[in-house]
Amino acid sequence: MSRFRLQPTPAQERALLQHCGHARFVWNLAVEQHAHWQPGRISAPGYGEQCRQLTQARAAYPWLAAGSVIVQQQALKDFAQAMANFFGGTHQRPTWRSRERAEGFRIVGVKPSNVRRVSRNVGEVNVPKIGWVRFRWSRAVACGMKSYRVTRDRAGRWHVAFAVVPDPIAGPGTGAAVGVDRGVAVSAALSTGELLNVPVLRDSDKARMLRLQRRLARAERGSNRRGKVKTAIARLKVRETDRRKDWVEKISTRLARDFDVIAVEDLKISNMTRSAKGTIDAPGRGVRQKAGLNRGILANGWGQLVTRLERKTLGRVVKVDPRYTSQRCSACGVVDREARESQAVFQCRSCAFACNADVNAACNIRIAAGHAVTARGGSPLGKPVNREPQRDHLSVR
Repeated sequence: MSRFRLQPTPAQERALLQHCGHARFVWNLAVEQHAHWQPGRISAPGYGEQCRQLTQARAAYPWLAAGSVIVQQQALKDFAQAMANFFGGTHQRPTWRSRERAEGFRIVGVKPSNVRRVSRNVGEVNVPKIGWVRFRWSRAVACGMKSYRVTRDRAGRWHVAFAVVPDPIAGPGTGAAVGVDRGVAVSAALSTGELLNVPVLRDSDKARMLRLQRRLARAERGSNRRGKVKTAIARLKVRETDRRKDWVEKISTRLARDFDVIAVEDLKISNMTRSAKGTIDAPGRGVRQKAGLNRGILANGWGQLVTRLERKTLGRVVKVDPRYTSQRCSACGVVDREARESQAVFQCRSCAFACNADVNAACNIRIAAGHAVTARGGSPLGKPVNREPQRDHLSVR
């Protein structure tokens, strides 16, 4: 998807909020219907039956009929897809939507005439029941989109995302391979020796965040003051999120252009970031330390980086077994848990090879990727893979 910043007028923003409210209302009704279903009962209504019920509801309630039927039907369509993903085992069960969280709606049946360019930096999109809403034309809008989604984040910013399938980024064609080790202290270490870090908030922003969080703890629930403080906190958080997304996009594009094969660890991030608090009967240990580790993993964009790489390279990302990548010497192949003297220093006690610990792990990931693809009967480089360890890791391309 290609996303752009919407610039609605106050009247248009009120109409957009009404669309969001209708979509949220219809979604929550569908959640409630499926919440009453139990094994052995008649199956819960599907998308077709819910659309017929929606037609009856629009005839009975004028305030619902005043909204866009496209918005409301697509909310049911999204719910049906969410339930299919849940039964397929790929996603969790759909839950209630709240107006305090990010919300939005989807429009389908979009024609090329529904999007137009007004000036160099301004475009307009036609939203049902609202009309032409301006957005910032920050880059070219891809042709062939059939739908778009309008969203509002917690900071109150509006965006429009056009559903298009971007073209993959072509590699250099030289057979270059790279290993990427993701960490907390170093966001991404490359087997070429480069260390990359996600940009974070400045010290002044962190101090302001701490003051706002203390003010939020003192504010009364449901008060206007509490709402203003939550909005201020959200604006700081989305600033950090935007910087992380921008970093992920730039790094993934650069890796896709510079290397034909990109090797990463096959990490189960959802399992790694689970809470360790346990239950009342069996409380966990080191809960605060585990929570800090979880925040560090999520703040470094581990999953976002691999997801964007897979979408931009189309089959050029190789996932390897993460076991012993940080304990194995990339020069001699000996596994020694004592070789990693600190977070940043790796010193092999067998061959005396020394380098940055994260770079050593990235080299092991690159070597393991070559072995994995060769075992499947082919080479990611289009030539036989050198199974012998290489010592000059900083010059490997």
